[in-house]
Amino acid sequence: MEFGFNVPNSGALANRDDIATIAKRGEELGFTILAIPDHIVFPRSISSRYPYSEDGAFSFAKNFEGDFLEPLALMAHLAAITTKARILTSVLVIPYRDPILTAKLISTMDVMSGGRITLGCGAGWMEEEFVAVNAPPFKERGKVTDEYINAFRELWSAENPNFKGNYTEFSEIFFAPKPIQKPHPPIWIGGESMPAIRRTARLGDAWFPIGCNPHHPLDTISKFSAGLDKLKSESEKIGRDPATIDLAFWAVWPGSENPTMLDSGERQVLTGGPQEMASDIKAFEELGVRHLLFNFLGGNLEESLSNMEGFASNIMPLV
Repeated sequence: MEFGFNVPNSGALANRDDIATIAKRGEELGFTILAIPDHIVFPRSISSRYPYSEDGAFSFAKNFEGDFLEPLALMAHLAAITTKARILTSVLVIPYRDPILTAKLISTMDVMSGGRITLGCGAGWMEEEFVAVNAPPFKERGKVTDEYINAFRELWSAENPNFKGNYTEFSEIFFAPKPIQKPHPPIWIGGESMPAIRRTARLGDAWFPIGCNPHHPLDTISKFSAGLDKLKSESEKIGRDPATIDLAFWAVWPGSENPTMLDSGERQVLTGGPQEMASDIKAFEELGVRHLLFNFLGGNLEESLSNMEGFASNIMPLV
């Protein structure tokens, strides 16, 4: 099992010094994944349905100022200041960016990082941001995502890339250098819904859900296992061996010594004391999960480092 966490790309900690401290300390402690969310601009008014609230409403955090570091630029910075950890988009909203340029940026970072890039992919949820960045139509985001991922694969693996789709096309071009990783950097598909699960079965090297989607909750081992059954079923429908799909999971909720109890009376997975956390990690491992990500970010640098160090000293030795 390998462990990772999200790097701050917004708020008070999203500055050069704190990011460097967090990333380098993470490597020292044995964390092997640094994850970066994606926003380019943030609309001042949002009416799109937010997937991670019960009623679909998005609430701005207190003192929110709309600041977000661009994820691909931040990935390149992390590649330069770290030596071992993999760097993950968590997740990149694929329709926001031109596919040829995105593929070249990822390829370049893979070369410069020594093969440490993982591309987490999502279709997006915020129509207002689609409009602001002049992305393809929001209602077509699933089709765009699928097509762009196929275009990435062609660019990364074909000697003479050739592609003709509804949203992008290219032919008779050199695309070099190719990524170091062969056949290409791992493509993790984010999302918990059936479209995301089907996309994973068709196009993903890994399934990368988070646990807090109230409409598709994966906040217990049994719920995650049920979601995994759906993925296996969808894979078998198209003739793909489910064993070829890697598994990752992001517990985005902050850790706590006190277990979080759900309305069902069950304990929320990856909450509680070290023994409970270790038991959950081992249960995930038995289901085939090889990558677990956590949210250690606190109100300041000291709190964030303390959360990371506490996990490394109290839980890692148990697993």
